[in-house]
Amino acid sequence: MMQYVQSFIRYIGEEKGLSRSTLESYERDLLQFLEFVERQGIQSAKEIKKIHISMYMNEMKSQNFASSTLTRKLVSLRSFFHYMVKESLLEHDPTLYMETPKLEKKVPHVLTVEQVESLLAAPDITTPPGLRDKAMLEVLYATGMKVSELTALNLNDVNPDLKFVRCTSSSGKERVLPITSMAAEAVGTYIRQMRPKLAKEPEERGLFLNNLGTRLTRQGFWKILKKYAAESGISEGITPHTLRHSFAAHLLEDGADIRSVQEMLGHSDLSIAPLYGALTKKAMKDVYENHHPRERAYSTHLKERSMHDNN
Repeated sequence: MMQYVQSFIRYIGEEKGLSRSTLESYERDLLQFLEFVERQGIQSAKEIKKIHISMYMNEMKSQNFASSTLTRKLVSLRSFFHYMVKESLLEHDPTLYMETPKLEKKVPHVLTVEQVESLLAAPDITTPPGLRDKAMLEVLYATGMKVSELTALNLNDVNPDLKFVRCTSSSGKERVLPITSMAAEAVGTYIRQMRPKLAKEPEERGLFLNNLGTRLTRQGFWKILKKYAAESGISEGITPHTLRHSFAAHLLEDGADIRSVQEMLGHSDLSIAPLYGALTKKAMKDVYENHHPRERAYSTHLKERSMHDNN
């Protein structure tokens, strides 16, 4: 049966253009299932019945896998057996009519505005690495983008003067997002003062670089985030996604409509999109400037500085 798994992985890789990590996830799920059915004495894919898949899912459930993981495993099996039927390798799909495990709705972990302010103030901007780290954290909280989108940014994707950044999701969907004045200032300073020192090769396109002069990885950013979280006294578990959730929660708490936030996050769930009206770019920018805590803080800072100068 292993040869079928390999041909299936090649097929979805070529036909659907899935990422390497997604293909590896499919392969792990299928190999785990094959190990299970082989323990049941099954040697041929034609011997696999619905009962065997139910037994497998029950065993996974008994191992306390999260419902989201169980759902993913079932999706992997459904895709595989659909392929087998499509290629006439099987007559019937044993996953047909199987119920998908109910997903547990977990409230995402969100930082307070005060915790975010402390985190963003943690990098020492008198040092070269601190300039880069400050820019990354500001952009992540300013946009709510995923860390994979952050590390994939190229130098020409950001315009500090016009205060926008262009990011591309893993599915290839591009969106242009406004950034706060503070984020624009931090990125501009990083590009002028730090990035030229990091870039070893003139043709390097990555925006945020590591000490080797190559694009910073997700794992590299994760270590940086945990370091500053510890320095800020944030004891709760924090991940790059925490800032994404915090970005959305803080906008919504301050009155932003959910559709505008959905647009900024790049959500494209067709089941909920029709519930909201279309959001123009101008409306998105207005909502952003009126509701993002950092943008409002910056405006207040400018007003106070202006009053001080006038006095």
